[in-house]
Amino acid sequence: MAWARGSVHRKRGLAVTKFRRILVKLSGEALMAPDGYWLDPQTLSGLAEDLANATRAGFEIALVIGGGNIIRGARMSAAGWIDRPTADSMGMLGTVMNSLAIETALNAAGVSARTMAAVSMPTICETYARQPALHHLDKGQVVVLAGGTGNPFFTTDTAAVLRAAELRCDAVLKATQVDGVYSADPKKDPKAIRFDRLTHDEAIAKDLKVMDTAAFALARESRLPIIVGSVHAPSSVTAILKGDVFSTIVAP
Repeated sequence: MAWARGSVHRKRGLAVTKFRRILVKLSGEALMAPDGYWLDPQTLSGLAEDLANATRAGFEIALVIGGGNIIRGARMSAAGWIDRPTADSMGMLGTVMNSLAIETALNAAGVSARTMAAVSMPTICETYARQPALHHLDKGQVVVLAGGTGNPFFTTDTAAVLRAAELRCDAVLKATQVDGVYSADPKKDPKAIRFDRLTHDEAIAKDLKVMDTAAFALARESRLPIIVGSVHAPSSVTAILKGDVFSTIVAP
């Protein structure tokens, strides 16, 4: 797909390709306040300013944000008192709440943003459709894609890769808790090895948990690169895309 596009340069010892249209995947937990409240206005504003700076640097941004700061459907279903499709539907609504929050923050940061939900709720936001979403991106708007895939049993990671493939994105940026993909959780295992680059097949074979297997498999089929970096880095999205901080690239 887009791996061959653009120039390649080296920063921090890692080859970074200059992509243009990026699907940014954020976890819902990235919005949480230090005291555990589901939404921290300061964090929200900082993320919005970072995404705004990325657009000013010439990147076209689509955004998928999870709902784990509000509810996790799989965990709720595992507790046994609610079925998985219902729990996942509740999780989709959580992603809409987060998406509306980041849309408002982006507009306040001076960047036009549009929330589009896979679950139809026309009095609240636009329903997702591919051609209108492409039109918004072509106009320079940040498109915030809510509601996951619109179906239960699929994670927002899978939704991010699906939308990236549909919207002709050059790569998916997974902004996570650590600065790349490791062989194990580096917070629990001091001997965990950090990878600079992997193939999709290697990520699946090693059962690396940074994204679920369905997301990696779809990215492999679409030949879509995945960049993994830390959401906690200063100006994290812009810095990762420019190659100013460490990250891992998963690509064919």
